[in-house]
This record gives sequence, C-alpha cells and structure tokens, in this order.
Amino acid sequence: MLSIPKLKNTDSPQFFLMAGPCAIEGRDMALRIAEHIVTLTDRLKIPYIFKGSYRKANRTKVDSFTGIGDEKALKILQEISQTFGIPTVTDIHESHEAAFAAEYVDVLQIPAFLCRQTELIAAAARTGKAVNVKKGQFLSGASMKFAVEKINETNPDCQVLLTDRGNSFGYGELIVDYRNLPAMRAFDVPVIMDCTHSLQQPNQESGVTGGKPKLIETIAKAAIAVGADGLFIETHFNPAEAKSDGANMLPLDQLEGLLEKLVRVREAIL
Repeated sequence: MLSIPKLKNTDSPQFFLMAGPCAIEGRDMALRIAEHIVTLTDRLKIPYIFKGSYRKANRTKVDSFTGIGDEKALKILQEISQTFGIPTVTDIHESHEAAFAAEYVDVLQIPAFLCRQTELIAAAARTGKAVNVKKGQFLSGASMKFAVEKINETNPDCQVLLTDRGNSFGYGELIVDYRNLPAMRAFDVPVIMDCTHSLQQPNQESGVTGGKPKLIETIAKAAIAVGADGLFIETHFNPAEAKSDGANMLPLDQLEGLLEKLVRVREAIL
C-alpha cells in the first residue's frame, strides 16, 4: 500500500498512475491536463499522482526549454494538488532543491541519470516526502537495492518507489528488460514502469530526443502483465507542440482508451 498523502482510490485493486506533462509550461495547460486525468482515474478507480517537472535540468542543447521559473512552476503544482485533492510529483536534480521542492509537492523524483547520487537521494529522504528513484539506463534492477538502502538508512519511514525506464541499447535506443520489475519488487517497494521515457531515442544528432509513442500501449500492457504496481505516462494535448519530450508523449485524447484496456489487463491477472 502506498503511503502518500491525498492519494485517492487506495482501496482499489488497480495499478496506480503517475501522469502529466513532461514540464510545467503554464498554469492553464497544467490545470486542464490534471482535470482531464482526474476525471478518468476517478471513474476507473485508479489511484492518481499528477506529474510535472518544475525545471528541466537534463537537456541536450544549451537553448532547450528548461522551465517557466522554479517557484512559479512549483506553485502551479501546489495549486493542482489543492484544487483536485491529489498528490503531485516533480524531479529534483541537486541536493539543495529537495527541501525547496518538498514545500510544494508530495513526491520527490530522482532522475535516472542521477540515481547513484548519494547526497541527492539522502536529501530527498530527509524531507519526509515519498521518494521515487528512476533506475538508470546503465543499471540492472537488482542494483537498485543500493538506492533503497540509502533512503532507508537516511529515513526508515520514507515511502520508497522505484521506476524502470529501460536500458541503453547502443547509442540512440532504449530497450525494456521486464526482468527488472520483479527484481526491484524483491526489495518490498512499489515498482513503476515508465511507459514513455522507455521509448525515447536519446542523443540524436539533431540535439532533439526522438521517440516511439506508438509502442506506449505495448510497454504498458506488458508491465501490468508482469506485475508492475504503477505506470508512469507523460501526456499532452498536442505532443508536437510540447516544449520538452514531445516525441515520446501520449496524446491526451488517447489516454482514456489506453487506461480502459489496462484496467482489463490488471483485472485478468488478479
């Protein structure tokens, strides 16, 4: 059972969902996306955490979009939580960000490239907020036990979550090894499949990340089938116009049909 304030539908046997835009691009956009997903997840009895990065630190090009301002974006996340009565999650990239972001959100997320950063992980755990650590593209699921140990050593009461987002396969591709999900579940923590970032095509010569969003449904169905506790999906009204990671996002109008299918998959394996 997840221990996250404001999480609804926790008595449901369904998977939980982390979903929202890659980055907070503005108040209206974020609130509209949140309202749409809350309506769907309430109907389907899916526990829901709104996701939005208040700042994008890991960018390929120097002129890539990074955010609308840290406090402005965090206040939007806080408003979403208060408006819809749901928890929110955002990334942090440096140790000093942990306490600052924790004032506004319920879950702090450690990006995959930073999953070995001890000080960052410890700083997140010290806030008392839930901590979601994304598995590095260069690590096995079994090796994530060390991230769990770092959090437990810092704060034994901290809610820990682990997320798989694929492994590097050559220079510009990722591949999902579903053996990593049960390997991480062995640490007695909820395990999430990132269904959108696992379909990235990173490090393109253009400096813009590519993706294969048509395979989101495939990744999500397989993850539920092998026992994922939750799913992570980035979505946008118009991914082609998204300011970050649009190439691998799910169009928001496709989310309802996808969730309905995934609910049936979940019911079939219980």
